[in-house]
Formats: sequence, C-alpha cells, structure tokens
Amino acid sequence: MTVHFIGAGPGAADLLTVRATRLLQASPVCLYAGTYLDEAVLAHCPPGADLVDTQGMNLDAITARMVAAHEAGEDVARLCSGDPSVYSAMAEQARRLDAAGVPWDVTPGVPAYAATAALVGRELTVPEVAQSVVLTRAQRDSTAMPEGEELAAFAATGATLVLHLAIRHTRRLAEELTAHYGADCPVVVGSQVSGPDELVLRGRLGDIADQVEAHGLRQAAVIIVGWALEAEGFVESHLYSSRRARAEGGPAGQSTAVPSSSTT
Repeated sequence: MTVHFIGAGPGAADLLTVRATRLLQASPVCLYAGTYLDEAVLAHCPPGADLVDTQGMNLDAITARMVAAHEAGEDVARLCSGDPSVYSAMAEQARRLDAAGVPWDVTPGVPAYAATAALVGRELTVPEVAQSVVLTRAQRDSTAMPEGEELAAFAATGATLVLHLAIRHTRRLAEELTAHYGADCPVVVGSQVSGPDELVLRGRLGDIADQVEAHGLRQAAVIIVGWALEAEGFVESHLYSSRRARAEGGPAGQSTAVPSSSTT
C-alpha cells in the first residue's frame, strides 16, 4: 500500500485539489497536524477512518504509524500544511519510508504565501519591480541555515521575500531587513489564511512588529516583504505587450486552426 503526502493547503477544505480529496476519500488512515488544519478538511476522509493528530509525535512515531498501516494493507493520507515541497519534513519521512520499503507519492497543495497574496490581490513578481520570490525562514533555536543563505544576502537582491517559521522573530527580522528595503517597505502578514481564524496584517517594516505583537501572533503565519506589494505605474510585461512581434499561428498565446478531419 502507499503513503500519500498531500498538500492540505492553507486551511480551507475547498482549497484542496481534486486529487487530494480523492486520495483522502480512499485512505483508511490519515495523519495530520491539528495545529494548522481546519477540521473541515478531515470531512473528506471515509467514515470510520483512523485520524491521527501528529502535533505531539516525533518522526519516529509518525513513521512507525505509517509503516504499521502499510503492513496492514492500508493506504495512508499524510496531510502536510500548505505544499509538501516547503518546510513539511517530507524529506525526512520519505527517507525513513524508503528504508522500510514503503512506497509513497506526493500531491501538491496551495502554499500559505500564495493564499495570502491572493487575499490581498497582489502579484509577487511585478515587471521591473521584483522578478524573484525568495522562500526562506528565520533561524534561531532550529537547525542551522546552510552557508550562503543568510537573510541579508537574499535581501540585498531586492526580491520579494517570503518568511516562514518567522513570526516570533518579526521585530528582529524587520530591523535587519530595513537596512536593505527601507522602513517604508510594505509588508503583509497572513495568519491561518482561508481558515476560520484568518487574520491579515498590512504594514511596513517600520511598524509590522508592533502589529504582530499586538495581535499576539505566535505561529501559523507567513510574512511577505517587498515593493511588489504596492507597485503602481509599472511597465507592461513583455510577454503580453502589444508592441511585441508575434508570428501568426505560433506559440505565446496565439491560436492555431484545428485541421478538419474531412478530406477533399
């Protein structure tokens, strides 16, 4: 049987993919992190499913539960917050499953930063303002950041920054980033976006820490920093520009005629 790593999205049950809901409905065992999950997501699980909240479990215990289900001939839905490709600990779990001979696959989900950007109606890559998005995290009482991945190095590029696992360090990070972006640089904080306790804060590097602390945010939040968040008067994208030469019938959005099946 198979362990399915499934992106649970930012929280809302209707932001799951069709594939995710299908796998949930077919898996008699579901492991999930209760801290970040709307209970409505679990409604997609079949009646009588074994629902395991992993927030109090370590990786050994989590892996043991998945291996036991496999040995019992049961598929497992392993729900991951947002998308499994970022900060999900999927790599550690997959390595252990490989060692145990348990097959697994991955179904992507809507990441929290994308849901936050959607809620405030902003594109994070705006022509000639920011064309890169850096996904990174804070580092203090956690595993070390690899050499060269210092926050200052990313900030020096002027790219849009998305900070995960960082909400408890907002003041320190804002002060560090101010040297590169300026105190007036816009910031958006999304907490439990799309869930019942959704909260979005809009501010600037100079005041966002005050807002975060006033609301007592301690977890389940993403911080987005960059001038793309309030860009105005920017140039048009070259890809869709009316001044760009296009070959008739070619790619880049041009339609081509579908040949008729009839013969002459």
